[in-house]
Amino acid sequence: QVQLVESGGGLVQPGGSLRLSCAASGRTFGGYLLGWFRQAAGKERTFVAGISWSGGDPYYSDSAKGRFTISRDNAKNTVYLQMNSLKPEDTAVYYCAFSASRRYVPVSVTESYDYWGQGTQVRVSS
Repeated sequence: QVQLVESGGGLVQPGGSLRLSCAASGRTFGGYLLGWFRQAAGKERTFVAGISWSGGDPYYSDSAKGRFTISRDNAKNTVYLQMNSLKPEDTAVYYCAFSASRRYVPVSVTESYDYWGQGTQVRVSS
């Protein structure tokens, strides 16, 4: 079992920044991907960013590119999402997710992930 706990959400003004954290615990060794997804009210959960524990390039949705940065600290078992230049359309519940697969799986689909955090609310509003 893997447990994921998100933090760092909140209310920010358009153009502001937030850094989300996701602390993972449990049997994470051997897993491949950590990802961030978001779900706006009444909408489907969609991919934001993903990164491999073992290295390699991070992945971003089109909306995240140039504004968001995903990173991880293996020693702390933590993945981060730095969000800059936030827009009202970024408002959503943000979830971190962990894939226990030891093989390469599609980074941007929810089906690739086995464990999910409870989510943290991000609201971008004046």
